[in-house]
Formats: sequence, structure tokens, C-alpha cells
Amino acid sequence: MRLLIIGSIALDTVENFYGKVEDVLGGSAVYASVAASNFCDKVSIVGVVGKDFPDEYLELLQKRGIDTKGLEIANGKTFRWKGRYENLNEAITLQTSLNVFANFSPKIPEKYKSYEYILLGNIDPDLQINVISQLKKPKIIAADTMNFWIQSKNESLKKLLKMIDILFINEDEIKMLTHETSTFDAAEKTFKMGPKIIIIKRGEYGSLAIVKDFLFFAPIYPVKKVIDTTGAGDSFAGGFMGYLTGENKLNEQTLKKATIYGTITASFNIEGFSLDKLQNINFEMINSRKNEIQRFVEF
Repeated sequence: MRLLIIGSIALDTVENFYGKVEDVLGGSAVYASVAASNFCDKVSIVGVVGKDFPDEYLELLQKRGIDTKGLEIANGKTFRWKGRYENLNEAITLQTSLNVFANFSPKIPEKYKSYEYILLGNIDPDLQINVISQLKKPKIIAADTMNFWIQSKNESLKKLLKMIDILFINEDEIKMLTHETSTFDAAEKTFKMGPKIIIIKRGEYGSLAIVKDFLFFAPIYPVKKVIDTTGAGDSFAGGFMGYLTGENKLNEQTLKKATIYGTITASFNIEGFSLDKLQNINFEMINSRKNEIQRFVEF
């Protein structure tokens, strides 16, 4: 089966107590596609970069088997983000330069319109809706979002929620969206907005996969040295959707495994800056960590 990922492609500058990296590869589509490439044969991305986008980064994606024919190269500079972490749970944005991303209007190539699985990365909900309008009959549409869109594009986001199957959101954001203080009350209210499955990211406390008639608590993989959490949520979503695409079925068992595999791909991501670790992993390494998690939680 085939997975289409639409999102941002960026050059990031990140600093924390472990050091600083400049103009390294980042963006929601990048982290998600590299994570997903461990699980399914066909991953394609749609995004935009500028003329300054390094060839080596394009080659990195292609070496992972990611189809980049939907990547638009526009006149101008690539989207850039600068951030600092004083603690690794929260990024402080120092500078955002949208550049060519400011005028991004996703154009889905004809051959991508019939893809079965879709992941809408964390971008403007109006762009996510635009993408859905171009698709034929996908089996599963998943979307990620964040507090900025909940606050600034609330009506568009609620329109989007009626059109998707799976929502990725963190615990604070789903409470913000619903004005509820309980995670479970917030999930109940969100179901009424449209999505059939809600994946709640809880950082160091793991994640929750919630369907109306069942829920699954997924633990984290205990990473001893966390270097950089940039892209962790995107890596989680990519690993999750990559596994579902590869299995081509959605039931209680595959939902549980997808959540665990999302957790594990994110655990590799946070062990280095940018794609330093994520680009070098494979399914055998991921499965080894899955077996460890299974041993940790069995009783």
C-alpha cells in the first residue's frame, strides 16, 4: 500500500545544552516520511523548498526510498526555523522565516491522488483541507495539529476534523480544543467533531490511542540520553502511519502495534539532532526495541 505525506520541509537551527546545529534538515514531512519508510514500500511527499535547498538533503530522502517527485522547488529561500531548548519538553522559537512556504498551495500530482493512506502533517488546516479536496478515495486520512492552529484557525480546524479518520494531538492541545480539563472528557467531545480515532501524545508519559469502544495506553521507550526532541511528534505520526500502511488493515491489534512503533521511531529521533539517528535505523533495530518494551510491561 502507498502512503502520501504532506507537510513542511525546513532548514532548522537548534540550540540546547548539548550544542547547536545550523540549517539542518527538518520539517513535519521530513521527519514523518523518514520514520514511515521503515514500514512500507511506497512513501511519497508533497512540500515546497527554495532554490537554496541542499542537494545532499534531497539525496538523503531518496536514499531512504522516499518518492520526492511531489517536491516543488520554488524561487526563493527554504522555510527556516530557529529554536532554543532550556528544557527538552518545550522549544522556544527564536525566529520563523516562512520564505517560499508562505505561498505554499499543495498541488497533488495525479498519480498521488489515488493513494490509500494519507498523513497531513502539522500545517495550516486550510492547506490540509485543500489537499483532501484533491484526493480520490483514500482508505485512511490522518492529520496532525498544534496549539497555534487551535487558537488562530479554530473554525478551519473544526471543518477539517469532520473530514479525517485519525487525529494526532497532544494532551494540552486536546484540552485547549475542547475546553475540558479531563483528557477523557476532551476525547469524548473531540469524537463528536468527526475523527474516529484519537492519538494523544503525552511526551515522557507515553501516548493514548482512543477509539469510542476501546483505548490503549502505550509506554515510552526509556531513552537514557535525550539530545533533541525536535520532530519527535512527526516521527511518531510517521512511524504510526507507516506501519498501518504496510499492514493495510485497521483493527484493535494493528492500532496497538502502530502506536508502539510510532513511539519507538520517535525514541530514535530524540537521540540526536535533526535526522542524525533517524536516517540510520532499520526495521530490525526498531523491532529490537519493541521486544524490550514488551518485556518491560509484561507481568
